[in-house]
Amino acid sequence: MAGLSADTLQKYCTSFYSDPKNVLAQNVVTKQDPLEVCITRQSIEETCHVFTHKIEVEGKPITHQRNSGRCWIFACLNVIRIPFMKQFNLEEFEFSQAYLFFGIRFLFLERCNYLLHKVVEIARRGDEHPSGRLLSFLMNEPVADGGQWDMLVNLINKHGLMPKSYFPDAYSDEHTPRMNSVLRSKVREYTKTLWDCVESGMGELSLQEKIEEMMGEIYRIVGICLGIPAKSFTWEYYDKNKQYHSVGPVNAVEFYEKCVKPIFNVDDKICLVTDPRPSNGYGKLYTVDCLGNMMDGRQTLYNNQPVELLIKVAVESIKNNEAVWFGCDVAKYFYGSKGYLSLDCLDYKLVFGTDVCLNLDKANRLIYGESKMTHAMVFTAVSVDENGEVVKWRVENSWGDDRGDKGYIVMLKSWFHEFVYEIVVDKKYVPPEVLSVLTQDPIVLPAWDPMGALA
Repeated sequence: MAGLSADTLQKYCTSFYSDPKNVLAQNVVTKQDPLEVCITRQSIEETCHVFTHKIEVEGKPITHQRNSGRCWIFACLNVIRIPFMKQFNLEEFEFSQAYLFFGIRFLFLERCNYLLHKVVEIARRGDEHPSGRLLSFLMNEPVADGGQWDMLVNLINKHGLMPKSYFPDAYSDEHTPRMNSVLRSKVREYTKTLWDCVESGMGELSLQEKIEEMMGEIYRIVGICLGIPAKSFTWEYYDKNKQYHSVGPVNAVEFYEKCVKPIFNVDDKICLVTDPRPSNGYGKLYTVDCLGNMMDGRQTLYNNQPVELLIKVAVESIKNNEAVWFGCDVAKYFYGSKGYLSLDCLDYKLVFGTDVCLNLDKANRLIYGESKMTHAMVFTAVSVDENGEVVKWRVENSWGDDRGDKGYIVMLKSWFHEFVYEIVVDKKYVPPEVLSVLTQDPIVLPAWDPMGALA
């Protein structure tokens, strides 16, 4: 084993400048984004936003999560609003992402409460230490914007939904880093306190009182940054025919139960993942240690299936006029301004003389940390050829309407195979043998497993 010698470095330098293409690429990248330089002209010409099967009505307006990681909630509410708009004959509508995400008693409060109770549980195991891998991992980012489908089910069932007009975004909804930093600091402080309390032998009741005191401070921080939604509201609206309607007064749970659940029941939706690692067999149920958002909520579960099954049931859902929530690694082979997800849209080899990312297969990208789920969006259309094979998908994003086709993206089938990890469809599209996997006792993956990544 040896370091890089001066002779070796000189050899690399001589080889670099002996190829005029390297010099040209260097000159161009000096003033340009390297990613933009890798864009292929042909991919731009082939980006066509026309599809053989498309849901009847797409949501309006295009949503924008801005400088936040709320995509999983935006995607969920974008799916739900489609049948909701049809049912109530609406031209445009948005559910309040702020209410579901940060409002009183909600995501940050529920997640902080969950994490603090988990700290007590970990401390009581007796085989963990504050400097051990598990607690170090949890404390690296104890408060984050992202989430998983089962967490959405927990939030909606417990806290309901409301229209965005009755609880709009505050600054810290759209720009989360500052508030997140404050909350992370407090959670780390509380973790140290709780760990010391457990080691000193503090009883269950006293520990619960301590956590409630801590959560009171978290509540205050969240309330200051984001506001506190009203306990009830009256939803007033005009339909497409300019007719006035009124619903309420109702609270958010009643609004979900009366107005949303009859047309979109989150408990009827099934989350399927595709994890091709040899260690994780298909047809098995998995969960991730310490991954959740509610002490009294459902467990985050992964029904692992081949990618072909995810494609099949997603196509069936679209053909039956139902949009599909999905999670993927959006940063890979994505031409953002044109809205194109394709393995051919970036020619790294032409610019750098080597391929990037695709030299590892999907399983090894997970194993070696090259890929994981990072973003959630919505399928609203699909194209199939004369043989019934999928060609491409239409994707509703939550990054505003100035990218792609007014906010919509084209995804090729090959990209789905490589970088989509999770979909949610109604249980009626899922074969009985796949549904039966949910009756298994889940295999517990470690907290740091890539399948625990939050979209």
